[in-house]
Amino acid sequence: MDLCYSGKRCLVTASTGGLGFAIATAMAREGATVVVNGRSAASVDKAADRIRADVSGAVLEKAVGNSGDAAGCAELIAACPEVDVLVVNLGIYEAVDIYKAGDDRWYDLIEVNVMSGVRLGRHYLPGMLARNAGRVIFMASESGINPAPEMPAYSATKTMQISLSRNLAETTKGTNVTVNSVLPGPCRTEGVARLIAGLYPGVATPEAERRFVAENRPTSLIQRLSRPEEVADFVTFLGSSRAGIVNGAALRIDGGLIRTVM
Repeated sequence: MDLCYSGKRCLVTASTGGLGFAIATAMAREGATVVVNGRSAASVDKAADRIRADVSGAVLEKAVGNSGDAAGCAELIAACPEVDVLVVNLGIYEAVDIYKAGDDRWYDLIEVNVMSGVRLGRHYLPGMLARNAGRVIFMASESGINPAPEMPAYSATKTMQISLSRNLAETTKGTNVTVNSVLPGPCRTEGVARLIAGLYPGVATPEAERRFVAENRPTSLIQRLSRPEEVADFVTFLGSSRAGIVNGAALRIDGGLIRTVM
C-alpha cells in the first residue's frame, strides 16, 4: 500500500529517541521529508545519522528546539514554519505518590505534555486549514482513560491531551485536515526501561517487564510491552492520505489493556 508520503514534510517532536525516533524512521521509510527534532544539535545530528543508516535515501531536515516551553516552541517554529504532518510526541513522566507530588511537578508536566501541543497546534493548524490538507497526531496514552496509579500527574495530562485533540479536530469540520490522538500502552522505550528499572531495582529486565505488566497493567491482553516499531507503523498510517476518514478520534493501540467498550 502506497501511503503517499512523497513530497510531505513531517515534523515529529522529540524524535531523537524513543517513540519519536521510531515514528520519524517509519515516515522516512515511506518517502516523507522528516524533520528530526531535539533539544540539542548534537542529539539531532546523531538521530539523523541513525535514520540514514537504517533508511537508504532518507530525506531529513533538522530542527533544534525544546517544544516543552514557549521559547523552545518559538525556536522550533522558526526553524520549521510549515508542515504537512505534525506528530506531537514530546512527553515526560515519572512515578510519584499523588500525596507527595508538589504543585511544581504538576505544573511541569502540564507545561510539557499539554502546552507544547497547544502552542504547536495553534501555529500549524491554521496553515493546514488554509491549504485544506494536513494531519495532526497527539501521542497520548491509555493512561489518559485508564489512569496509572503510579503516575497520577502524567495520567491527568494525557486526559487533557485527548480533550485538546478533540477540540482542535472540531475546527477541521468539512476539510481534509484531521486531528487525532493515539493511546499506546506501555512501550519498550528507553524512558520506560528506566521507569521499570526504578520500580524493580536489581531485577533483570525481562522479569522486571513481566512483573510491571502483571502488577501494574493486569488487564493487558498481549501481556507484554509493545515495541516502538509497532506503534510507529500505526502512527505512520494515521498520518497518511489513506486515513482521511479518521478524525477527532482517540485511538487505542494499548494491547487490549482498556476494558471499557466505549
